[in-house]
Amino acid sequence: MDGLVTFELRDRIAWIGLNRPEKRNAINDALLEALHAAAARAQGEARAAVIHGHGPCFCAGLDLAEHQARDPEGVFTHSRAWHAAFSAIRRGRVPFIAALHGPTVGGGLELAAACHIRVAEPSAFFALPEGQRGIYVGGGASVHVARLLGASRMADMMLTGRVLDAAAAERAGLVQYLVAENERLDKAGELATKVAAMAPLTVLGVLQALPRIQDMSEDDGLFVESMMAALAQTGPEAAQRLADFVEKRAARLGTAGS
Repeated sequence: MDGLVTFELRDRIAWIGLNRPEKRNAINDALLEALHAAAARAQGEARAAVIHGHGPCFCAGLDLAEHQARDPEGVFTHSRAWHAAFSAIRRGRVPFIAALHGPTVGGGLELAAACHIRVAEPSAFFALPEGQRGIYVGGGASVHVARLLGASRMADMMLTGRVLDAAAAERAGLVQYLVAENERLDKAGELATKVAAMAPLTVLGVLQALPRIQDMSEDDGLFVESMMAALAQTGPEAAQRLADFVEKRAARLGTAGS
């Protein structure tokens, strides 16, 4: 991965680090390719994955130095490459957790939104500066960020340059966990450990069925839910876990809000 992305596998968890700190982890073509490869590797080797940024921030977005020289066809092809890389994160068998600090803007926000869970420190802030630079998002924000924030909030960010701090992002539903400074990796690891212990068929339903159900009619969505329930609840792991629960061998649920 040419050092642009670090990859470490520990206890079934893949730790993937953006490693271009001198450029605030701005995503150029080489980093995008390395990230795509790391995500594909995690899908084959891990049960959960954490994406984080080395250095002072998570990711400052698209490397505009490369973007300037592209014609319309080149921009289109480049955008589709981002979609493919982020699809390897979003549509696989492994849940991804983003551990966020400092600038998480533009393409960095699109990367965070492609993950399934987001943990942020107080230093994290979120923006879509593309609108102020005369360009349009191309890494999936129209779908993924808009679904998290709502189209009206995303429009506000693009039209006015509004920046959300970590607390505002949590209130808006962009971030699920807000932690103290320097605790993002610990919290992400804690969550990844829980996710790695999940039954694979349940994870399959959450990653593959749930997002598709959001695009279906009510009747179709409920039908697919029933099919997914039938598949997951008759699997061998479900049978064992349900038996453990009935026999009071299962661990108790954690406290609310944890």
